[in-house]
Amino acid sequence: MDLISSTDTLRDICTRLAAQPFVTVDTEFMRETTYYPKLCLIQMAAPDGTAVLVDPLAPGIDLKPFIDLMADTRTVKVFHSARQDLEIVWMLGGILPHPFFDTQVAAMVCGYGDSVSYEQLVNDVAKAKIDKSSRFTDWSRRPLSDAQLTYAVSDVTHLVKVYEVLVAELLRTDRGAWLDEEMAVLTSPETYRADPSQAWRRLSGRMRKPKEIAVLMEVAAWREGEAQARNVPRGRVLKDEAVIDIASAAPRSVEALGRLRTIPAGFERSRTGGDILAAVERGLSRDMAEIRMPERLRRSGGNGAIVELLKVLLKAVCEAEGVAPKIIATVDDLEAIADDDAAEVPALEGWRRMLFGDKALALKQGRLALSVEHGRIVVRDLDAPAQIAGCGTED
Repeated sequence: MDLISSTDTLRDICTRLAAQPFVTVDTEFMRETTYYPKLCLIQMAAPDGTAVLVDPLAPGIDLKPFIDLMADTRTVKVFHSARQDLEIVWMLGGILPHPFFDTQVAAMVCGYGDSVSYEQLVNDVAKAKIDKSSRFTDWSRRPLSDAQLTYAVSDVTHLVKVYEVLVAELLRTDRGAWLDEEMAVLTSPETYRADPSQAWRRLSGRMRKPKEIAVLMEVAAWREGEAQARNVPRGRVLKDEAVIDIASAAPRSVEALGRLRTIPAGFERSRTGGDILAAVERGLSRDMAEIRMPERLRRSGGNGAIVELLKVLLKAVCEAEGVAPKIIATVDDLEAIADDDAAEVPALEGWRRMLFGDKALALKQGRLALSVEHGRIVVRDLDAPAQIAGCGTED
């Protein structure tokens, strides 16, 4: 299959695809040596049998026709596990695909398990096999091999059938609205704006004191901004372990910074070492009374048994309803519910509350019971003793 390498050809094919009810989309990119992903290939297919590969690295090609297609409201844009693909679209054109459909999210609603892979979904739904040997090849090298091109186009051609089957299942079960919240997160610009001031959150799990969080906030923000400016991975600026060590120790001198085991020899006397010490000082100068510890750390931690019961309940409910647990409640959600009947978590709102949240509260309040009958977990409403869910224990 030939790669589309000219703007005119790309414009013609995008015009044709815009007339289709939906188009499946995937991208191949590299980001091992960069902060931002380097787009190397775009794949698209449609229900009329059209399948195309676009070379974004071709000299002189303008990807505006592709961006216009992503924004065209007449055509549904279908991705699988779309977050990184959507990040690329956002970077290219400052827009996000609309209307949009993520088959991984839909598959969770339809009972195919948590974060089901594309290969598994194609096998289960389209009854096809994908040769994954080219998955981790260098997509930036040219020319691409026949094996790479075959693999790339299969990522969108099989997705046509997957989408059609999942949409039919959502219509049959009347669960289309269940996707709205997840799709809204994926299509929110805030999801793709890498705000340095929020970079500390992904590293806060080991922090136990406001001072540690305050220093972490500043050092992580400095590292994030530096990585963005230099377009290099965060770890090329400073390893996660070093950021955590600095936040814990809060070194205030070159000598103290150099004594940390995660700091390379001589690093502390570089310009970067000075930037780190300045970030530490900014953190220590914060008002500690205004530092809010992450929600999970603020919890009492004494409700472990309740959390374990809620996990069993979640498994039973999800198996009975044919939906993946991950889309109903996370472990953080369960911990929050264990601590507070009015916790502000998705599991206690909307359809999730009707499906699971109300049962979780009833279990906490002694109005619902879990038991084992014939090797299965059975959930019973004690106010009206009837089985309302059940799952096997052999897993």
